[in-house]
Amino acid sequence: MSKAGDFLVEIGTEELPPKALRALMEAFGANLEAGIDDARLAHGDVRSYASPRRLAVAVEKLARSQGDRNIEQKGPPVRVAFDADGNPTPAATAFATKCGTTVEQLDRIETEKGEWLVFHTVEKGKTAAELLPDIIERSLGSLPIPRRMRWGAGDAEFVRPVHWLVLLHGEDVMDASVMSIAAGRVSRGHRFHSSGPVSISAPDDYLGTLEKDGFVIADFARRRQMIIEGADAAAERVGGNIVDGEALYDEVTALVEWPVPIVGAFDEVYLELPREVVISTLTGHQRYFPVADDRGMLLPHFVTVANLESKDPEQVIEGNERVIRPRLADAAFFWDSDRKKTLDERQETLRDVVYQQGLGSIFDKSQRTGRLVAWLAGQLGADTATVERAAALAKCDLVTGMVGEFPDLQGTMGRYYALAGGEPEAVADAIGEQYLPRFAGDELPESLPGQMLAVADKLDTLAGVFAIGKKPSGNRDPFGLRRAALGIVRILIERGIDVDLKAMIAKAVAEQPDGKTPADELGTELYGFITDRLRRYFLDRDAGLGVETFEAVMVRQPASLVDFDRRLAAVQTFARLDQAESLAAANKRIANILRKAGDPQGLVVSTGLFELDAEQALHNALENAREKVSPMLEQRRYAEILNKLADLRDPVDRFFDDVMVMADDDAVRQNRLALLGELRALFLDVADISRLSLG
Repeated sequence: MSKAGDFLVEIGTEELPPKALRALMEAFGANLEAGIDDARLAHGDVRSYASPRRLAVAVEKLARSQGDRNIEQKGPPVRVAFDADGNPTPAATAFATKCGTTVEQLDRIETEKGEWLVFHTVEKGKTAAELLPDIIERSLGSLPIPRRMRWGAGDAEFVRPVHWLVLLHGEDVMDASVMSIAAGRVSRGHRFHSSGPVSISAPDDYLGTLEKDGFVIADFARRRQMIIEGADAAAERVGGNIVDGEALYDEVTALVEWPVPIVGAFDEVYLELPREVVISTLTGHQRYFPVADDRGMLLPHFVTVANLESKDPEQVIEGNERVIRPRLADAAFFWDSDRKKTLDERQETLRDVVYQQGLGSIFDKSQRTGRLVAWLAGQLGADTATVERAAALAKCDLVTGMVGEFPDLQGTMGRYYALAGGEPEAVADAIGEQYLPRFAGDELPESLPGQMLAVADKLDTLAGVFAIGKKPSGNRDPFGLRRAALGIVRILIERGIDVDLKAMIAKAVAEQPDGKTPADELGTELYGFITDRLRRYFLDRDAGLGVETFEAVMVRQPASLVDFDRRLAAVQTFARLDQAESLAAANKRIANILRKAGDPQGLVVSTGLFELDAEQALHNALENAREKVSPMLEQRRYAEILNKLADLRDPVDRFFDDVMVMADDDAVRQNRLALLGELRALFLDVADISRLSLG
């Protein structure tokens, strides 16, 4: 068998969805590498590539075949395989037949449980050519594609029709097909610049050949960097910088194969529009990069990335300017016309806009959110009138022309229109912040009214959708409920909103129309759903946090997430103490003892029943500790509490060394159980440290 060789697979398609291209590329590479590993094919580095019309993976030094593998099949024990006269039993014969051999050719091995029959054979390794087509098919079949399409008369399905397949191992074309397309070495270049088919001689020539002969930069990362550098240089030529480039770089990279950044301009009059409107017009419709000066003020310029090198670039620039002009004119029209009616005057229109079947109209949702946010304001001692007014107007911009054209500006335009209508700035800011955070890592509301409105709006959505039985299942989450729950978690913890989550959930549930689930059950479901996000939040926030540490606090189900955060920090600090391992083990032992004793309740310690000094010493230590930690508990000084309780290690260790808890005398036994119950209760006031795995 010849030595390993570099491997290349390229799937040539019609234009792939730009927003999904990077994810498809990365998933294809990861899936293929996993499949090759599972097939026991040795290999070097794996690299993924993509352009609008192709997905490709290159694997360095891929083995030509699997190694042979020694197989040992275990049969029946010898005592069962042969009768008293040494003749094979049906069990031995059946095993030999299954292995395709005779009983005489079977081997024997000695184990701790006796002697057994075994069959040894060598499984011949398959060639890479035999294995790879199926691995590729499975890798493509596992890509994150929500909806697949068919083309032609075949049964193949993919995100877009597949038109060519390059499959090379070393310099050899593999004799195989994928998705009914026969493999070859011929790729295709740029639709306009390339003069024809592009032949790939070997995998390591792939990128260079496509670039030189096909005018295609197939390396996604390199093409992206070229766009960043080219856009920055283009913006500098007009005295500016790119605005919000990260939001567009991946998508623009997925739209072009031969990036050529150019600068265009528009009428300065459109800079009088709200900044977000101009940016959304440029980025949302045309994927243009806005340009701003060093102070962050928008300039009447944009950078776009063409997919070809034109002989007449001025014509390309003029074409792009001609396209954006009516878009900006439409935005200006909406801005002027929308302000002729205040948000307050649009409230009644919301009655005619269905929110969700079973949950009424957008107006109904606004009313529910208003009552919930008023309750929340009351809990926090905040201004109720401000948040009620913000909730009443929060969704009114949904029926404006601007938001109809630019849905991503909901809330943002509400803030502008609220100010234009004379609403207080606090109300306007809350309206503008109600959807935050919109995605993972997004900013949080700054104002307290905005924080309360954002929490109330998200919780109403969660309670309503759960109430009508449409909670997320599997990977499907059409209402974005996981994102909403994580948003609630982030706002409550990071903005320090100290509120009873269970009570707030109960209020949100009570506001919903009668649904499919009883209110108590629905509240429990919602608490579990939100705290599942809480687990993910803390584990993502702190890479060093163990699941058992989270569970030690979660078992107490603290009502306030701010309180939860403090408890968790305290347990993490406690776990680093010298006494932690011993006390965690003691708590685990106590929990087991109490559970085996039936978790007795209502037991009271009687000092008169103490028989040993160790009992009295532990009791005295507990009394002393309880006196000191009680005021700390009211002030939520959990770290100090656990630090103080760490002093109990010596009397606890002495107790378990000297005392038999399950004494024969029932009264003595119950008294000792009561003493342990008091010890455990002291720790449980903060967390269940018996769940910690230390040492």
